[in-house]
Amino acid sequence: MISSLFLRPLWALCFSVAACGGPGRAEDSGPTDESRAVPEVPAIPPLRTDSAGQAWVEQTLAALTLRQRVAQLVFPWISGRSEAANPAEHRRMLEWVTRDQVGGLIVSTGTPTALAAKLNAAQMRAGVPLLIVSDLETGPGMRLNPGGTRIPPAMAFGAAGDTSLARAAGRATGEEARAVGIHLTLGPVLDVNSNPANPIINVRSFGESPQTVARLGSAWVQGAADAGLLTVGKHFPGHGDTHVDSHVGLARVQGDSARLAQVELAPYRAAMRAGMDGVLVGHLAAVGIEGPDAPPASLSPRMIGMLRGPMDFDGIVFTDALNMGGVTRRYSVTEASILALLAGADALLQPPGHPAVIDGIVAAVESGRIPRARIDQAARRVLTAKAAAGLHRGARVDASAVAAATGTQAHRDVARRVAERSLTLARDRNGAVPLRAGARVLHVTYTDNARGSAGAVLQRELAAGGVTAEHVRVGPSTPAATFASL
Repeated sequence: MISSLFLRPLWALCFSVAACGGPGRAEDSGPTDESRAVPEVPAIPPLRTDSAGQAWVEQTLAALTLRQRVAQLVFPWISGRSEAANPAEHRRMLEWVTRDQVGGLIVSTGTPTALAAKLNAAQMRAGVPLLIVSDLETGPGMRLNPGGTRIPPAMAFGAAGDTSLARAAGRATGEEARAVGIHLTLGPVLDVNSNPANPIINVRSFGESPQTVARLGSAWVQGAADAGLLTVGKHFPGHGDTHVDSHVGLARVQGDSARLAQVELAPYRAAMRAGMDGVLVGHLAAVGIEGPDAPPASLSPRMIGMLRGPMDFDGIVFTDALNMGGVTRRYSVTEASILALLAGADALLQPPGHPAVIDGIVAAVESGRIPRARIDQAARRVLTAKAAAGLHRGARVDASAVAAATGTQAHRDVARRVAERSLTLARDRNGAVPLRAGARVLHVTYTDNARGSAGAVLQRELAAGGVTAEHVRVGPSTPAATFASL
């Protein structure tokens, strides 16, 4: 992941490219975020469906047993690989669909045609259509690989500052996702990237300003909706001002209610007005609100209650993945799942050993620990999401149309426009830009992956332009003496 990248002639700093700036020279004055605030428009409700969809939800719910209703809340992980590539995994997936009757699946990487065939096979065997979920933060190519369109990360949109590009990227992502059978994406990332020590958000965020994240996140939501893709913003109540990766441990959100309302929650309110369908609640302890012993927000009645009460949001609420260190260090997966449902979550993402989790939740209902009405409420929201995705009208996709619908030239053009518009000249005190053929420069890439390809494209383009560049990669573990020598 690139944090910054700069070029320096052997005698002076001349060029800087950073994803956190805006287009053009950083010294130039331009409209502030406050002057480009998200316009107030009539709110669009989440999980929009027609009367036929609403009737299907109630009829389907009425026909389900308690165990089947609980299973609707469970979303295990599968890879996108073909049946031929991993027959055992394919059989296991079909068991989850037929025996466990899970509500949906979260899918990872595979080619578009392999993934479409795999999801069609699962849908063919499902009693209730499956809601297919995926992370597509850097476009469909993040999971449809190779074959899908890879789009720059969110911070590139912050640098470009163009809501029309964000909407176009959301639409491109939605069109390719729906073509292969993905109905809902766990995005956009609505975290405000305000903590330089944050180890996990970085370029996944649209920027450090709540207004920027609100404007661009809302536009992305609208674009995805144009293509029929459901959106779930994350990581509520905000993973931007933290210094722990919640995959590893419990991150702490220090802000009080006033701070959260002004900063972290502003993008959520804007995206909700734009029609966002759900919220993913992070494994983040809101210690500024709930005190030093705060539980993860994903298990907190107070934090999820903030969504339902003060924020008046009636969309679907996902937990973050239940195999992450932010919960597994303190809770068993079954206990975490029970607490999440009691707190108000609707969908349980990636619970390891999900058959035992389903058993444990059913037992908690039968013992009176979880009210049956809470299960019915959550199952109704999952089914409503399915109806909003049109699954009551059919769940399988046209496999013969997948290749033509993914990685299209139009979508690649969107990705290229974002990349071009995101380039930012942060500083050029000596007037060295544009670089001329014959110039000699030191090209330094700051990255957390010294073995990765960060900076390779720029290095290649410099050579093509006749510029002699020495390329050095540095990162968090680089000795201070190395930095001093550059």
